[in-house]
Amino acid sequence: MTDDYEFFKQQILMLTGIELNCYKEAQMKRRIDSLILRNKCNSYRDYIALLKANRDKYEQFINYLTINVSEFWRNPEQWKLLEDMVIPELKKKSSVRIWSAACSTGDEPYSLAMLFSRHFKFSAIDIIATDIDKQVLQQAVTGIYDEKSLRALPKNLLEENLTKISDHAYQINSGLKQCISFKQHNLLKDPYPAGCDLIVCRNVLIYFTEDAKNDIYYKFNKALNSDGILFLGSTEQILYAEKCGLKPISSFFYRKIN
Repeated sequence: MTDDYEFFKQQILMLTGIELNCYKEAQMKRRIDSLILRNKCNSYRDYIALLKANRDKYEQFINYLTINVSEFWRNPEQWKLLEDMVIPELKKKSSVRIWSAACSTGDEPYSLAMLFSRHFKFSAIDIIATDIDKQVLQQAVTGIYDEKSLRALPKNLLEENLTKISDHAYQINSGLKQCISFKQHNLLKDPYPAGCDLIVCRNVLIYFTEDAKNDIYYKFNKALNSDGILFLGSTEQILYAEKCGLKPISSFFYRKIN
């Protein structure tokens, strides 16, 4: 069975470009085993054959593997730190370039656009929002969300930036949309955007191995402008950040130092 899982990882890399060796094996293997049972396959080899033969099952695998959990204004205290501590520095610039990495269904980049539009004109905000999962990016582009996703969003931001289109659904206003470009991106293999003033990557790196995370932190450093800021999730902390050219400035926030 171990040999079969090694074969499975090799096949997934060729099929999807996802390097499963960079994910914590016990966690990832449990998720994959669950999918195999759900799809009534008898082995990793059978499941690979299914993924190659059935596009819907392939999309289901990608969606399940990438662990898409998101909501607007997730962890409000972190957004307050962003506004009170980071934005005053960035306001010295005439425009701002932000990368929302592993953005899932778009809740985070739209939240960023709402916050930054209080301090910059729409035309001065450039947000690159990326995810490995095409399906969630398609949902993000539509900009339609249910009340559950919006429950933590401050009422004034909700009223300023969304329009109610049904009893339980809201549409992102067009002005906000113009700040954001959605693109597919694999953190483990694709080139990183350059010239970022702020990179936001929250609650995804916990699934990667330490070696993979360190490589990502190093690449984030290279993607940041001088004194640029990296904003991580509440479950993540960079040990020995200086080795990656980063310095903690508060919980969840790191500054590029070299």
